Amino acid sequence: MRTVSTVQKRVDIRRNDSVKVITGRDKGKEGRVLRVFPNDAKLLVEHVMMVKKHVRPNPQRNIKGGIVEREAALHASNVQLVCPECGAVTRIGHKILGDGRKVRVCRKCEGVVDK
Repeated sequence: MRTVSTVQKRVDIRRNDSVKVITGRDKGKEGRVLRVFPNDAKLLVEHVMMVKKHVRPNPQRNIKGGIVEREAALHASNVQLVCPECGAVTRIGHKILGDGRKVRVCRKCEGVVDK
């Protein structure tokens, strides 16, 4: 997914974060972020927004043809982070630690989200 826009959008959700869908057709589902598209402010979440894609066979790449189910990207505003410490669906804050690292923190328990 590439867009012509040169404005870099800020997406606070990163790869391998656990998120919960808060709106849309898959509302309530939880999954792990597989990929982030910051220019589009979209995410690819595991087992969420499944769509059927018609695939043409390609013997060179060893791809069988047919109808394949795969994840589609959804907008970052439609998901919220699930805190790894308290397990709550929460907003993300930022804090600078004593050693100078800037980390993401849970707004509910103030726990550090980054490893």
